[in-house]
Amino acid sequence: MNEAGRFEVYDEHDEHKGPEGHGGQEPDDHSSQDKDHDEDHDKDKDRKDRKDRKDRKDRKDRKDREDREENGPGDPARGADGMNSGHGDGDDPAAPKPDPDPDQPPRIPLPRASVEDTGRPLPDLEVLADPAPRRAPLVLEHRVLKSLLGAWALAACSPEEAAAVEEHLGTCGLCADEARRLREAVGLLHPSETLDLDPSLRTRVLEGCLERRPPRIPVPEWATPYDAEAARLDALLQDFGDAEWHAPVRLRWFEKDEPTSRRTTVAGVIAHLLTVDGLVAIALGLDDPMGDVTADRPTPSARTEAYWRASHYPPTRAVRAPWREQTHDLVRTVSFTGGGTGKLSVPYGDFELPLHDAMLDRAFECWVHAEDIAEAVDYPYEPPSGADLHQMVALAARMLPTVLAARRRDGLAAPPPGPYRHLVPAGEPGRSLRLEIEGSGGGEWLIPLDSPAAIGSAEHEVAHIALDGGEFCRLAAGHVSPQEAAAGQMGDREAIRDVLFAAASLSRM
Repeated sequence: MNEAGRFEVYDEHDEHKGPEGHGGQEPDDHSSQDKDHDEDHDKDKDRKDRKDRKDRKDRKDRKDREDREENGPGDPARGADGMNSGHGDGDDPAAPKPDPDPDQPPRIPLPRASVEDTGRPLPDLEVLADPAPRRAPLVLEHRVLKSLLGAWALAACSPEEAAAVEEHLGTCGLCADEARRLREAVGLLHPSETLDLDPSLRTRVLEGCLERRPPRIPVPEWATPYDAEAARLDALLQDFGDAEWHAPVRLRWFEKDEPTSRRTTVAGVIAHLLTVDGLVAIALGLDDPMGDVTADRPTPSARTEAYWRASHYPPTRAVRAPWREQTHDLVRTVSFTGGGTGKLSVPYGDFELPLHDAMLDRAFECWVHAEDIAEAVDYPYEPPSGADLHQMVALAARMLPTVLAARRRDGLAAPPPGPYRHLVPAGEPGRSLRLEIEGSGGGEWLIPLDSPAAIGSAEHEVAHIALDGGEFCRLAAGHVSPQEAAAGQMGDREAIRDVLFAAASLSRM
């Protein structure tokens, strides 16, 4: 010790030196005590330093483990061994760095080499396009494959099973025949056509029943189309919910050669049929469905508008019951009164129709508006049977001469040419147009052009029109314009135009 209270670092090379640095000289007692005290102090300090270094290392190791769990072994802030790349507290900068673990990715990724530089073969393009692993085909016994034929016919097999069955069918004739029969049976379970019944099925069933036992009170032939079309429309309405009853429907017709429309609902269409059918009910002495509601004019459109206005709320499904009951009353009444009532006149406001024509007219309107309803709810609907459609087309053909004369009086149709400027006497032949209706319910009619009382004559034919039966009925309903009618035309263009526009003017709301 050079001075009191000052500690000099112990040097093992001076272990045998005295306090003055002379070697070989034994220290005195006081110097020996100081040396013992210094040695104890050095030991304590070493133990404390080792403990501090151990604590720092433990904290550092614990922090490294937490970082590895959070960032993974590839954290760029760490080395290959997961430790921080910088020196930690207590680390010796001169200490040798541990060798990197070969199983860990390098701290800085190496540049990727091109597959062309590696000398390896390039991958197949088909494998790249279809990376899904290809499974080996199934190898099944004959009895197993035979048991799978039913599931295969129903397309219920897995792809592997279907491939195995189809491969087997190419080598086994018995299984191939069985598979063909099963596929045909599946086709019967899933018919491609609509599930709706054929419109003529009801007529055929009734005819078969009536042949076995004739009815005591038969339905007149001119009333059967109305009976059939009302029943078809009633079947369409049977399963309608509130959404369908309030589906929007646009009624379309032609008025003065201009297309006209009126927006309503499915329930509103049934209310329209109820009020117009009421004209026939009044003529037969039945109750008027409008009750106390009065219309400005006794026309179909005026009665319908009055009924709609009198309703406190838009018509709902409740209108179906009175309409259905009225259709039954009409058919029952004309059947009980016999065929003699067919000549009874039914007033429509602006014109009148015999009862048998009025019933055909109501059947036609029932079918046309049923198509409007089916279109509104996106449901297929077929035309009437051939026999009923033929009667409806015949009614329109009979009405065309009268409509032509009325249009000519109103200046909507051209007058007859020079030699035919005078009306043809009643019962005499005159200029005629041949109306040919193709398809179900078709036929041919000669339409007199110059007078309603004239007779159509093939010798005086000046034009020819060919139309499909359904297309002609849609033209008469105002759903197809005369210019768009898909017609085969030949002859006098002006006469053809007059007849097509007259057919469109048959429509009304």
